[in-house]
Amino acid sequence: MNQKKPTVIEQLAFLSVKHNVYLSEFFQALVSARKNEKSTCMELEVRYRGSIKAKAIFLITKNSKVVVQFRVPEDVLQRKDICFETWINTDKIRKQMCKQNLEPRLSTMIQDLRHGMRKVNVEAKVLENPKPSPVYTRYGNSAMVTNAWISDETGKVKLCLWNHQADSFTKGDIIQIKNASVSTFRDERQLCLGRTGTINVLQRQTARTKQEAELVTKN
Repeated sequence: MNQKKPTVIEQLAFLSVKHNVYLSEFFQALVSARKNEKSTCMELEVRYRGSIKAKAIFLITKNSKVVVQFRVPEDVLQRKDICFETWINTDKIRKQMCKQNLEPRLSTMIQDLRHGMRKVNVEAKVLENPKPSPVYTRYGNSAMVTNAWISDETGKVKLCLWNHQADSFTKGDIIQIKNASVSTFRDERQLCLGRTGTINVLQRQTARTKQEAELVTKN
């Protein structure tokens, strides 16, 4: 019985795990190379070699050594709805992770967020969580919007939240954002939480302050 040929995203997921890079970043490196002829993703160098029958050809090298050359359909490179977490969470990828003794890298660093990315996950600290402001949507409905600021060790970004989405956390909390999208408003990059997006508080500021106070007392 013939085995099912892996999809392009499955191939990318396997390569990203094997070389310990984020799948979303690897995919964006391909998109960038298609536009600029070459790009990098950690230690991987991506070069665009041309297109044949609506498929872009990429050469991947690491430390000047060839890793692989493969083709990606042009329409796949234009997709904005790829759920990278789904492709990482497969039996084949889990086996590769166990083989390499790796943990899945499912969160994207803020510095790697790019306009148009969707279904991205981010873990960050809340820098600012101002009071919501009233706005009117394009449909004429009134709503409340909160433009919070979050950061990690690589940078900071605005987090746009609607109505009660900002009620669950406060300044100083460590939060986990899932299924967000990246957009640009007035030349400023921002994370947006749609209907399927979620926010979980990983650590409260009050708990961290208490722990820090206890450490100071002990010392």
